[in-house]
Amino acid sequence: MNETAPKGLRLHLGIFGRRNAGKSTLLNAITRQNVSIVSDVAGTTTDPVEKPMELLPIGPVLFIDTAGIDDVGALGEKRAAKTRQAIDRTDVALLALDLSRGAGGEKVWDTFEEELFGEFTRRGIPVLAVLTKADLAEPPSGLLELLAARKIPHVRIASSAAPDREGRAAEGVGALREALVALLPEEVVKPRPILSDLVPSGALVVLVTPIDKEAPKGRLIMPQVQTIRDLLDAGCASVVTQVPQLPSVLARLAEPPAMVVTDSQAFREVDAAVPESIPLTSFSVLFARVKGDFGVMKKGAETLDALSGGARILIAEACSHHPIAEDIGTEKIPRLLRRRLGDEIEIGHVQGHNFPETDALLAEWDLVIHCGACVWNRREMLRRIARCEAAGVPITNYGLALAQLNGILPRASAPLVGEG
Repeated sequence: MNETAPKGLRLHLGIFGRRNAGKSTLLNAITRQNVSIVSDVAGTTTDPVEKPMELLPIGPVLFIDTAGIDDVGALGEKRAAKTRQAIDRTDVALLALDLSRGAGGEKVWDTFEEELFGEFTRRGIPVLAVLTKADLAEPPSGLLELLAARKIPHVRIASSAAPDREGRAAEGVGALREALVALLPEEVVKPRPILSDLVPSGALVVLVTPIDKEAPKGRLIMPQVQTIRDLLDAGCASVVTQVPQLPSVLARLAEPPAMVVTDSQAFREVDAAVPESIPLTSFSVLFARVKGDFGVMKKGAETLDALSGGARILIAEACSHHPIAEDIGTEKIPRLLRRRLGDEIEIGHVQGHNFPETDALLAEWDLVIHCGACVWNRREMLRRIARCEAAGVPITNYGLALAQLNGILPRASAPLVGEG
């Protein structure tokens, strides 16, 4: 779905807080647009301002920038009433807490915040506290303890959180996107079927599974096992083979399979053996949508064509295994990258939960190539994609990168048309 998706199909993210707490600045920072008027005059936002957008990697959302809940006077009370009405359609609440109030001796969390939080709690609405104007003041004594006691996650945003000239989000916006992903309702981030929804019911699929040195002894690797189980659960049939046997397997079938799925490392050989009339993709390409965001990661793979010899590429592994000879992340992909871009490129490696700690450090890289994240849940991978998006860094995964490096990205991604 995109920005034409109807409101009812969007996740509603409400921004609440006092007048002049930085709510509109927050919305403009997240959307990278001047959606709401920003002014030092309290009460600038009157009626709730709605902004539909595609918030990567979450999907279609509707931001609701509300008037200050502490508005005064007869007109102010009407505006506050509309703010309360906005709670009715809020899926996740962003509660803006103005740290500069504490510098002036006022309470950052007082009656208004307590009432709002109580209302969110009664309705079961997840809350993210956004400590605004964090460049002007530190959190007052007791605020962080209060948030911890209430189990309210928090992030900090500067008073002027505009993106830089290259469109990269200000520091803190990446952390905010990460925190939002963590609060999403489970149905939003639950994994999709791996393959069964892409083929007809009862279809036959050929799975090409080379047995390499890193496969567990006596077993297949996890993406292959999970794909077989997905097909079995959907009443589909699978034929499992290795690359040398693939031509004879295809010849023996009474009719062409609905799809051929291969290990990405065998893309070139399998592409040559499978007729163009048969859809072809890889386990890792499928996992780009199962554990992440297929559209974002496909675009990331396409940026390989625009990189030059001085590019800096970060290769990220979800699991911390000990690399062996011909390891895909430390040997095969770097070799193909240098063959394409030259020996001048810089390639970095991280494993497990290690990742550039700040948006600024992440922005030093030109591309992130991630593994399929088969050992992670989707929420964790979406957080990492959110970090990359906020830092303005393209991200792809092993399968999509290998497809692009082998010149078959259009064919490998065709079975997932409409996913991004």
